[in-house]
Amino acid sequence: MTSLPLAVRDSVTMLRRNLLHARRYPSLTLNLLLTPVMLLLLFVYVFGDTMSAGIGGGPDRAAYLAYLVPGVLLMTIGSTTVGTAVSVSNDMTEGIIARFRTMAVHRGSVLIGHVVGSVLQAVVSVVLVGAVGVALGFRSTDATALEWLAALALLVLFATALTWIAVGMGLISPNVEAASNNALPLILLPLLSSAFVPLDTMPGWFRPVAEYQPFTPAIETLRGLLLGTDIGHNGWLAAAWSLGLAALGYRWSKSRFDRDPQ
Repeated sequence: MTSLPLAVRDSVTMLRRNLLHARRYPSLTLNLLLTPVMLLLLFVYVFGDTMSAGIGGGPDRAAYLAYLVPGVLLMTIGSTTVGTAVSVSNDMTEGIIARFRTMAVHRGSVLIGHVVGSVLQAVVSVVLVGAVGVALGFRSTDATALEWLAALALLVLFATALTWIAVGMGLISPNVEAASNNALPLILLPLLSSAFVPLDTMPGWFRPVAEYQPFTPAIETLRGLLLGTDIGHNGWLAAAWSLGLAALGYRWSKSRFDRDPQ
């Protein structure tokens, strides 16, 4: 077989392998999903009225739910990619990668299988968390079909970017516990963004940190697409962050995978 058909065939095989692992061992994905779901329930039902009043909208839990959901959806992607780092680290430390290298397997297919499988899991996770948001009362009645497609494209692109970063974190980790710890910023960064409160309510010294990190432009873009708020410069910032992180994560992961002797 020529190089391209071989790469496609082996990548599909690795993708099927990763999806089977996710199906047989769903506890990791479900545990990671608990974080955004619990935060959604906590901030809506415990802090909803207070948070809404605090950001100038009056005690309106429904309004705060609409504000909150886009940020929680992006947080869901960050949470689920932690499982990617753990899965990659597990493969590297168990020796299966060394076994693959003795076989006629396309070298890049291992990483591609992890990335595609993880992006699919992230999208499914976003759908599940979004369903919880809808059950709580979230509605996006003004978004057009084109805006929904743009929102989906943003979620897939952002998930791809974070997944490549998570793959790199898994490759540099000596064990799965270290991989989980290394990927922790992917869960913490949304907490330091505009996911829960607007940027203009933050202290002046902290606002630049929240404004120019990867999650805030993506959250504001998704919020604009679903709710009709102003996107401004956040659209191209979100695209730039996503493409930049994807390229960086790919180069980092490929470099680490090619030189790792295990």
